[in-house]
Amino acid sequence: MTVSVRSRTSQKSAQFTESVIREMTRLANQHGAVNLSQGFPDFPAPDVIKKAACDAILADVNQYAVTWGAKPLREAIAADVTRRYGIPIVPDEQVTVCCGSTEAMIATMLAIVDPGDEVVVFEPFYENYGPDAVLSGATPRYVRLREPEWSFDPDELAAAFTTRTRAVIVNTPNNPTGKVFSRAELETIARLCQHWGAIAVTDEIYEHVLYDGATHVPMASIDGMAERTVTINSISKTFSVTGWRVGWALGPADLTSAIRKVHDFLTVGAAAPLQAAAAVALALPPTYYADLAAMYRAKRDRLMRILGDVGFVCFEPKGAYYIMVDASMFGFPDDVTLARHLVTEIGVASVPGSSFFHDRTLGRQRLRFCFCKKDETISAGEARLAKFHVA
Repeated sequence: MTVSVRSRTSQKSAQFTESVIREMTRLANQHGAVNLSQGFPDFPAPDVIKKAACDAILADVNQYAVTWGAKPLREAIAADVTRRYGIPIVPDEQVTVCCGSTEAMIATMLAIVDPGDEVVVFEPFYENYGPDAVLSGATPRYVRLREPEWSFDPDELAAAFTTRTRAVIVNTPNNPTGKVFSRAELETIARLCQHWGAIAVTDEIYEHVLYDGATHVPMASIDGMAERTVTINSISKTFSVTGWRVGWALGPADLTSAIRKVHDFLTVGAAAPLQAAAAVALALPPTYYADLAAMYRAKRDRLMRILGDVGFVCFEPKGAYYIMVDASMFGFPDDVTLARHLVTEIGVASVPGSSFFHDRTLGRQRLRFCFCKKDETISAGEARLAKFHVA
């Protein structure tokens, strides 16, 4: 009897690539390039938070915390959301602390989605969302956000919802575009969720990084959505500690119960001393968030000027810390070729825009740059980009 030879890897893993963002960081390191690709700050985190982490370690907060999060952190998260948005959260029933928002997202997807379900994803999207849908057994249904405002067509969105739609992923403020979804847009999404019985899974990790009067509206604050929204968040971007991997998922008790079970068998729990420090971080005064947004606004304006002087057409972000640009005027065949030229020949790393699209042709002349960097880093990028101009 002949035994058929099957692949040693899963069909799921063949449906997506490795992270292009992290690949560009590796290329930046390899070529000594200025890294304006991956969204991690290269400046220090606040001293008070670092001290809190050290104090927790010295106080022997070094063993497992409660699987779904240390009580002081769950209470701090709940109090913070209720204070800022008026959304009541029960810490013991609705908060799951995870190893970053990345784990919170996949834990949520595995907890609420069955094979054969469909998940609506806006594109361009943060690159994890498509693979998360695939890993959970769902079929992604993509809806396009259109330049320059990165708005969606309500009819196109409505057509993406069916009886098989289990969830829609909403990222606001958005990575990679910097779009901040308006209340009216969120209400359109909410109506569809309510009509089809779908769950909104929202990534709100950049909620404090807003510009030009933009306002963050949590999906859970929309009428009728508190019971059908899972909100993903983290301390990573707000407090410049992307390597700490402390995030959370907030949702109604029944969804939280399922998320906690999946989370338990994925990672058991986030680092205990860093959870203690995260609770301290969430107690910082409102001035911290105002100063954070002001700092990033200045960096945004500076990098937009630099990129504009080179010849890129910038799509101005209203939130987060990324700039998507049109690079079609440079004559390169595609975004990957241009991004590799920039990192190897010019010494500046960006992210090819096609990595944020299911239909990669939509991003073949787009790049994403990030500005969560020291002034010295941006200056180094400016000096190198000065060598690169439209022919």
